[in-house]
Amino acid sequence: MSAVDKVAARARDLKSVFKRGSTPPFAGFEWILAGRYLRARRRGGGVSVVAFFSVLGITLGVATLIIVLSVMNGFRSELLSKIVGINGHVFVTPVDTAFTDYADLADRLSKVAGVRSAIPLVEGQAFASSPYGGSGVLVRGIRAEDIDKIGAIAKNIRAGTLAGFDDGTGVAVGRRLAEALGLQAGDNITLSTPKGATTPFGTAPRTKAYTIKAIFEIGMTEFDATFVFMPLTESQAYFNREGDVSLIEVYLDNADSVAALRSDLEMAAERPVVLTDWRQRNRTFFGALEVERNVMFLILSLIVVVATLNIVSGLILLVRDKSSDIAILRTMGATPGTVMRVFLINGALIGFVGTLGGLALGVLITLNIKPIQRFLFPTAWDPTVRFLAEIPAEMNVGEITVVVVTAFALSLIATLYPSWRAARLDPVQALRYG
Repeated sequence: MSAVDKVAARARDLKSVFKRGSTPPFAGFEWILAGRYLRARRRGGGVSVVAFFSVLGITLGVATLIIVLSVMNGFRSELLSKIVGINGHVFVTPVDTAFTDYADLADRLSKVAGVRSAIPLVEGQAFASSPYGGSGVLVRGIRAEDIDKIGAIAKNIRAGTLAGFDDGTGVAVGRRLAEALGLQAGDNITLSTPKGATTPFGTAPRTKAYTIKAIFEIGMTEFDATFVFMPLTESQAYFNREGDVSLIEVYLDNADSVAALRSDLEMAAERPVVLTDWRQRNRTFFGALEVERNVMFLILSLIVVVATLNIVSGLILLVRDKSSDIAILRTMGATPGTVMRVFLINGALIGFVGTLGGLALGVLITLNIKPIQRFLFPTAWDPTVRFLAEIPAEMNVGEITVVVVTAFALSLIATLYPSWRAARLDPVQALRYG
């Protein structure tokens, strides 16, 4: 059978289908026609190129959205875990009298349901120096059994050990502070504070040398460069505290349960106290991160919008290129609805393939973001500027679902106008001028 005979036979088959009038919407032949219109031919190869770039645009847009949102989520999660991990979730400070009963108070607070631990602390500023430099630091006095409860410290010791921390002869410092001062575990670090001994002539500065027992690395440069942990009793003597502490930090099982546990903590204190939480202390910082994340989502969504406009232009070109074919289908009995569905399927296939490709590409890059960072930016990532040593990424299934559904919905919306134009095409005019 010749090619002409095959075409004639297929035309007779289609005509018989149209005459029966029993074909349901989105019948098999509509999918076949839509698929054929996407394939390149010698005369219409340009249309297929436009379809390819439409798919590519949606793929890149969806992948970019997934990657950026995952990185923003990773930044928030990492910063929250590091900031809250070392600072606690709730901060209890005295109102009238000092916390001389801090041991009993910490014990009562730790027994509240939902509380992981309550740690009394002495805080004070000092100047750390060595023969190689100096830097301002935040000194924290803490008991040996409590420093082991802070996983951000106890699980990240890079040199030395915390064994014998409570003997009062040594301190634990951050890795970046040790590097800035040119010190190692076992070396001496000199701490100076203006709150020294009281004399008839006023308060004299206090300067004392301590042995570096341990060097820790939290992974957040601001903390690694400023924190010095000192035994509690030694810090009380160093900062002239009369057997009391500055505050009690409470660590919760769930950081987001602060509001629910506030009243329980106040009752457990059994005295007037002031409670502040991590959200109040870091409201501006995490608020800025949330605003930046939302703005990035809106801006990058424009990539998907532009990509869907490519579908509009591609289908308009396709309708113009296939005007003669559409006219023949109409004269054979195809309804305007049939023609419209063919081009709806055409655009939906572009949107589906592009969205699915963007999902796969975005997830693949997100799962391998750290190796990609090490390959592309082996030395350019400066943790002193970005706080973190590596690019974090954390995928949120809900957000990814919103991105995928939105991209596919925009793709379907973009097909409406070209499909409507194809359905309204006058077969007489198309055959006359086609």
